[in-house]
Amino acid sequence: MSRQFKIIRTDCELECPQIDKALRDAGAELVLLPETVSEEELAEIAEDADLILMCYTPIPAKVIDRAARLKGIVKYGVGIDAIDIDAAKARSVPVVNIPEYAEETVAEAAFTLMIALAKKLMPIHSAMQSEGWIWPTAHWIGSDLAGKTLGLVGAGKIGKSMARMSGAGFGMRVLGFDPHVSAEEMRGAGIEKTDLNGMLGQADFVSVHCVLNGETHHLIGETELRLMKPSSMLINVSRGAIVDETALQGALQSGVLAGAGLDVFSQEPLSRSGHALGPLYEMENVILTPHLAFYTREAMQRLESEVLERCFELLEGRAALIKSNDPRLTSQEYGVTYQ
Repeated sequence: MSRQFKIIRTDCELECPQIDKALRDAGAELVLLPETVSEEELAEIAEDADLILMCYTPIPAKVIDRAARLKGIVKYGVGIDAIDIDAAKARSVPVVNIPEYAEETVAEAAFTLMIALAKKLMPIHSAMQSEGWIWPTAHWIGSDLAGKTLGLVGAGKIGKSMARMSGAGFGMRVLGFDPHVSAEEMRGAGIEKTDLNGMLGQADFVSVHCVLNGETHHLIGETELRLMKPSSMLINVSRGAIVDETALQGALQSGVLAGAGLDVFSQEPLSRSGHALGPLYEMENVILTPHLAFYTREAMQRLESEVLERCFELLEGRAALIKSNDPRLTSQEYGVTYQ
């Protein structure tokens, strides 16, 4: 690089040593900011920034408009709902994400939650820790996956991986709701295409794998949850706001739903106190993980390597590669190219 670029990486709690080292070795001034950085502070620091790397921290119009030198915004992850894409387009600032680094990884995490819920793994483990031994009474009885029905909300690459693991791997029937994937494509992945309400009524497990946007916000609300069987369980490793979490919590408390495995939440971090979803911590039929479905050694290696590719494309004035089919990204007409 001919001059020192200033690069901001928010959400520095997520350690990315390969990214940080490579950018510094290239001569960049790297500013690491926590997830708690305020909008005003971020806007001030970004005024002379060439690049913003973000994971969870919102990048609103105020930040983009004040960043006069900004060459691009790189989401080091998949979801782009925290970025004001329209503001970036208005400034001709390319926005890119890394959509393919953890497809199998996240599907594995969703499957882990499903099998752990079915086998009551967490409460049995807790009981063993506290009591030393338990006997096979009705309270501890689990259920098989073979012969059960899995409903997928979203049949993209992660959903298809989940279908393969569950269908071909464990003999489950797999249903799928996704307006953007044809019945033929779903059949090729071992999925029966159906409408959302019909799927919810048949599924023993429902796993969420769609993106968060205006169409999918609270896609699963109180009405949809009541369509599910009282014995069914919900898994969400996508985005918290796809589900009406208040309604979900009520459904779990009242027995409308048998259980849930949740890795994502509208308000993160989750907390035992001062958080609307705090009561979930006390529910034996709920497994909570801290938005770590993507977090494996292999996935992080893929993520960091590809983030650096996008960074150097943008810093060197080359077109940044868009691998996503999200229309918010594919509608960009400046500074990008498509796979």
